Amino acid sequence: MHRMKLNNKIFWSIVLCITGLMGFSQQSTYNKDSRPNVLWIMAEDMSIDLGCYGMSAVKTPVLDELAATGIQFMNCYGTNSICSPSRSNMITGVHQNITNTQHHRSNRSIPLQAPYQPITKYLRDAGYTCILGSKLVKGGSKKVDVNFKHKAIGPWDGRTQFGLFNKANTITPEDQPFFAQVTLTVTHRGDWWNQIRKKSSHKVNPEDGELPPYIADTPETRLDWAKYLDQIEYMDNEVKILLDDLRAKNMLDNTIVVFVGDNGRCNVRGKGYLYDPGLHLPLIVNWPAGIKQSIKDDRLVTPLDIAATALDLADVELPEYMTARSLLGQELNRSYVYSARDLWDEVLEQSRAITTDKYRYIKNYNTKLPLDAHQAYLEFYRPAVHIMRGLYKEGKLDPLQSKFFEPKVEEELYDLINDPHETVNLATNKKYKKILKTMRGHLHDWQQTHHDFGLDSINWEQAPPPKAPAVIDWLKAYHPEVISAMEKGVEPGFQKWVQAYKKFKANEK
Repeated sequence: MHRMKLNNKIFWSIVLCITGLMGFSQQSTYNKDSRPNVLWIMAEDMSIDLGCYGMSAVKTPVLDELAATGIQFMNCYGTNSICSPSRSNMITGVHQNITNTQHHRSNRSIPLQAPYQPITKYLRDAGYTCILGSKLVKGGSKKVDVNFKHKAIGPWDGRTQFGLFNKANTITPEDQPFFAQVTLTVTHRGDWWNQIRKKSSHKVNPEDGELPPYIADTPETRLDWAKYLDQIEYMDNEVKILLDDLRAKNMLDNTIVVFVGDNGRCNVRGKGYLYDPGLHLPLIVNWPAGIKQSIKDDRLVTPLDIAATALDLADVELPEYMTARSLLGQELNRSYVYSARDLWDEVLEQSRAITTDKYRYIKNYNTKLPLDAHQAYLEFYRPAVHIMRGLYKEGKLDPLQSKFFEPKVEEELYDLINDPHETVNLATNKKYKKILKTMRGHLHDWQQTHHDFGLDSINWEQAPPPKAPAVIDWLKAYHPEVISAMEKGVEPGFQKWVQAYKKFKANEK
C-alpha cells in the first residue's frame, strides 16, 4: 500500500487535478450541480478498532477497502469522549466547551448562543438537501443528540425555529447535492449485543482477540471483547448497505463518504475517559470520483474538521468562529488537540487533555473521584469493570489494571509513540520536565484564548437527572440476584429492568 504523509496543499491539488476543478477554492464559485454529495457515517462508541487500523480478530472488509482507496487519517482525536458533547461540536464545527454544550444531555432548552449555527443551516442555504438517518440500517439511525435547543426535522433560524435537517430516512437523486448524516448505533452498548452475536454466522473467537494490558485477561473479559468486535463486523456490513444503495441510484461516484467514530469504545479507559481508547477515533474519507490514491494521513485532526470540510466542499465560506479546519484546505496545521470530560449522567468530572503527535497530557481537576465512578448506567454495560472490580478487591490485578480503581493523580503525561497503551505516567519523571512544561503551556494557552464553560459552576436545572441510579438502588433492594449477576460479568438488560422499575413505581401509586 502506498503510504504518503500529506499536507493540505498536496491533497487538495490531487483532488482538483483528478476532478477537473482546478482553481476551485473557498472563495471561488462553480456550477452548483458539480458539487459533491456528502455521506457522513458515524459509528457509535468505537476507537480505531478496524482491520485497517491493525485491530486483530475483526473483519471489516468494507471499511478496509474505503481506507485502501481513499484517505485514512491515523491521528484523529475527539475533543470529548462522550456522545452528546461530541455530536454538539461536530454539527457546529466548534469545540463543545466554547459553545457551552459540554455537559451530557444538558442545556437542551437553551438555544445556541450567537453567532453559532449548525452547519446544516449553511448547507441548506447553499442549496444542499440535509438528510437524517437511513431506513436501511438498524434502528433507522436518526440520532441527533446535541446539547442545545433543537428538533430533528424542520426549518432553523436559531430563535423560534430549531430544525436541523430537511428530511429523514431516504436519499433520492432529486436530493442532490445532499448532505446525509447516518448514525450506526449497533456498536453502542445495548441489549442487542447478545442477539447480534447469536445470529452471526462467523462469531469472533474470544481466544483470538488481543486484550490491551489495562484489561484483566479472563474468560468474561474476552467474551465481552469478542461481542464488541461482532458489533463492528455487523456495522461494517451496514456501511456496505448504504454504499450499495447509492451505487444502485448512480450517486456513489460523486459522493464523498466520510466515516468516523463519535467517541471511543465503551470499555475500561474508553468512552468517558481521556486516554487513547476514549479519544483516538477512526476517520476515513473516500470519494470514488475524486480520490484514486491510497493515502495515510498523519496530521492531527478532529471529528470537528468534518464540519468545515462539508462547508468547504459546498463552496461556503467558513465562519470565523469555527475551531474546525477543512481537511481540504490549507489551514489544517494543528500542533495539539484540546479534549475535555465534564458531566456524564450523575458523574461530574473536570478533566482536560492535550494531545500532540507524540505525547498526551491529562489534567484532573477532581482527583477525589476514581476512574471507576460506579456510574449507574454503566453498571449494566461494562462486564469487564465488574470482573476487574472483584479482582481488585482480591488483590489480583497488576499495578496498571489497579489504577482504574484508585484515586486519580492531578497530572498525567504519556509517550504515545513508545507507550501507546499509556502505561507509564511521566509527569514526575525529571527527564520530561521540559515536555511537561510545554504541555502545561498548551493547556494554559487554550484556556486563555477560549472560555472553557466546563470549568464554570454547573447549572443543574439544565442537567436532568438520569434514571439509572434509581433503578440500581431498586435492584439492590428488591432484586439483589441481578446485582450479583452483574458482578459476575452478566449483562442483565438495561431496558428490561427500566420497564420493570416503572411498573413497580406505577403499582406503588
